Amino acid sequence: MSEMKTAAYICSGCGLGDKLDIAQLGKIAQKEGKMALVREHAFLCNSEGVQMIRDDIEKEAVTHVCIAACSRRAKTDAFHFPTAAMTRANLREGVIWVVAEGSEHDEVRQEMADDYVRMGCAELKKMKLPQGNPNTTLQKNILVVGGGMSGLTAAFEAAEAGYEVVVVEKQAQLGGWANKLWKRVPFKAPYAEPQDTGVAELAAKVSAHPRIKVHLNSTVAETTGAPGRFKVKVAQESGAVAEETIGAIIQATGFAAYDIARLPELGGGQANVVDQAGLEALAQAANGGMLKRADGKEIKSVVFLQCAGQRDETGQHLPYCSGHCCATSIKQAMYFKDANPDTDTVVLYTDLRVPGMGEDFYRSAQEKGVIFTKGKTNRVEAAGDGCKVNFRDLILDEDASLDADLVVLATGQVPNAGVNLDAWDKVVAEADGGSEEGKQKKSAMQKISILNLSYRQGPDMPQFKHGFADSHFICFPYETRRTGIYAAGPVRRPMDMLQATEDATGAALKAIQAAENASLGRAAHPRSGDLSYPIVRLEGCTQCKRCTVECPFGAIDEDEKRFPVFNEQRCRRCGTCMGACPVRVISFENYSVDTVGNQIKAVEIPDEFSEKPRILILACENDAYPALDMAGLSRTVYSAFVRVIPVRCLGSVNTIWITDALNSGYDGVMMMGCKKGGDYQCHFVKGSELAGYRMSKIGDTLTGMGLEPERVSSFEVAITDNERVAKFINDYVAQLVEMGPSPMKGFG
Repeated sequence: MSEMKTAAYICSGCGLGDKLDIAQLGKIAQKEGKMALVREHAFLCNSEGVQMIRDDIEKEAVTHVCIAACSRRAKTDAFHFPTAAMTRANLREGVIWVVAEGSEHDEVRQEMADDYVRMGCAELKKMKLPQGNPNTTLQKNILVVGGGMSGLTAAFEAAEAGYEVVVVEKQAQLGGWANKLWKRVPFKAPYAEPQDTGVAELAAKVSAHPRIKVHLNSTVAETTGAPGRFKVKVAQESGAVAEETIGAIIQATGFAAYDIARLPELGGGQANVVDQAGLEALAQAANGGMLKRADGKEIKSVVFLQCAGQRDETGQHLPYCSGHCCATSIKQAMYFKDANPDTDTVVLYTDLRVPGMGEDFYRSAQEKGVIFTKGKTNRVEAAGDGCKVNFRDLILDEDASLDADLVVLATGQVPNAGVNLDAWDKVVAEADGGSEEGKQKKSAMQKISILNLSYRQGPDMPQFKHGFADSHFICFPYETRRTGIYAAGPVRRPMDMLQATEDATGAALKAIQAAENASLGRAAHPRSGDLSYPIVRLEGCTQCKRCTVECPFGAIDEDEKRFPVFNEQRCRRCGTCMGACPVRVISFENYSVDTVGNQIKAVEIPDEFSEKPRILILACENDAYPALDMAGLSRTVYSAFVRVIPVRCLGSVNTIWITDALNSGYDGVMMMGCKKGGDYQCHFVKGSELAGYRMSKIGDTLTGMGLEPERVSSFEVAITDNERVAKFINDYVAQLVEMGPSPMKGFG
């Protein structure tokens, strides 16, 4: 390994030279930072400045580079030096753009910049250049579980991109739910009529594609391994088991319709009441002619009841909207009008939801004579040879009723997501405790498992709300808590066929990205391309199991001696294990307890008489740090008394950083992370939640140090909170000023 040679490069462009003493920053880097080489440049990110750094790396054998200029999130293409370890001191967005104008602020502005240079140099000294995970693989093929519209689209798109694909479908033919449809809601112009599903053509393309292998009448019996080296056993109906080595996995297992038998008040269970799937079966049987009931009678009057067992506030049925049902009822109402315009066709709704070009489709149905009535159904009763629908007319505000030969219930989508791991944990505990009932429950749950993962956390992916595969539909589409395994289509969230095909394309791209990164020894999302990976000193490990339990991604197992075993391909590089470790034996080459600890200690702490408090901000790099950058970009002023250190995730925050900061004389610590809870926005799922739990235990430590608990506070910050984050800072600084300086000043 070559000897470390450090260099600091200080930019005076973008107004830095006008607001800061650049020469002083250079002296600090040289004398205090002990940089072997210090250079100043008027425009560091231009071709000349970048070439200067490259020349020093090549000719001066520089191995470690500190760039004091703009945010680490800016100019990443220009400042890309793959053969050198690098840190960034944020002087532009973090100092000159957020400190108030005026000569009276010159001193605190310069002090802030001085500290950031000190911090950058201190961090650099503890960094190593990541070499990448040595356990790379060349397996880049994609497994798609589910052969419906989502699965077929994902398989076809991945194959067309040049990747080998394996499709596993439990039925005897491809197509899934789309096979059951007579027509689909229009997805291309003109948006006036139901259109062919196109599923037969797509299935034929997939079956004939030279890069796609299809297993029909098959299920996944076992999944082991990690991205780039998944080992999947495919159980076939014949009893044979095929083994596939896979780079990444897409679960596109679709949905089941909500059981109308659970809706007796709406006629569920009556012969002349069907759900939308049942109506499609009648339409297929009619083949474009008059639709007939199961008893053979032609249907001359039909009522569609929207939101049947959906958007339910009582807790008995589905609390969510399934998205496609309004447009599906409009489509099915047209089946009747197209076959016989004289059929009485009524859609009873509380409100219609037809996004996109659905308004055109709705207008077309009106023109065909479909009647749309705003009402709340009370009860569906058998009446003579048909049904009577009793409802409250929400326009006239009176009770009314409709007679119909057939009633169609728009029930919702229930995801086929596999085993609910919350219930799994309880059942496994019962079974392991010797309970016969627990063993039977475990066996029953294993039969509904889809992926049959050999993860210590359970056989399927964790679920988000209402049983959908855990993939935050706004922040992290397709991604799940099982690295390299992606969810697509209605298993991820309620959606229509058009959305499902778009969803499947996105999931295919994510799966390709994961397989490619694994082949290069790099991390998957959200730190895509990160070459660092966790390193543990087992000789210092106390076998406390906190890292294995707290890892959100099932990336840490245990060996026979109960020591942690890291699965680098599953690892997202969040550092949650590092934050959890009480003896601090887990680290990354370029991110560790020491890289952050050195920055904390590098800050100059004014004495208690200076009236210059120092507040440490540990800011999540995914939302909080970008919000701080955006505050700078919008020139939103906040206190110059704060010192910001970006962290990979609040889950990576080790409590030693908090105690070190307070022991050093910091007046307070602000932790800024993503939203946690049911609507979490944490890029590492559990990081913010875990950090909140750990910090809830720090109160006793602060009291023991003679400090107020308020000196450590946590804040939830979204990436768009540039104004709000500045207010958080200013309000917190004012609170600490009122509280008075830390009694630890002078003892650090």
